[in-house]
Amino acid sequence: MTEQTIAFELVSPEAKLVSEPVGMAIIPGEEGEFGVLPGHSSLVASLKAGVVELQSEGADVRRIFIAGGFADVTPELCSVLAEEAVNVNDLDRATLEQELTNLNSDLNLAAEEADKARILKKIALTEAKISAVA
Repeated sequence: MTEQTIAFELVSPEAKLVSEPVGMAIIPGEEGEFGVLPGHSSLVASLKAGVVELQSEGADVRRIFIAGGFADVTPELCSVLAEEAVNVNDLDRATLEQELTNLNSDLNLAAEEADKARILKKIALTEAKISAVA
């Protein structure tokens, strides 16, 4: 890690997806997107579904979709603990659109409020994934 980078880690329940130095991380906070650079003030933030962008000099921007979670930032390290995480390049728009169609059908058939709430949450997450690949 050099002075122009900050250590970045992204962990989901399944695995540690990223552990590398980055020049800047852009993170979808509940209060709005925020950028993290080396020397950032310490903070803990709750995250919404969206795309984490990792930027490093001379490299392509890396985009990872997260389904919410928390970020713990110190001047030397940014850790993102995500409920779910997937590389945006691994998302398939056609598959997601079919999943959205199926979820809307399920919503129309759901009788219990708890089932409707669970399906609505899945619909919102699927729509966020579609926005990430757009």
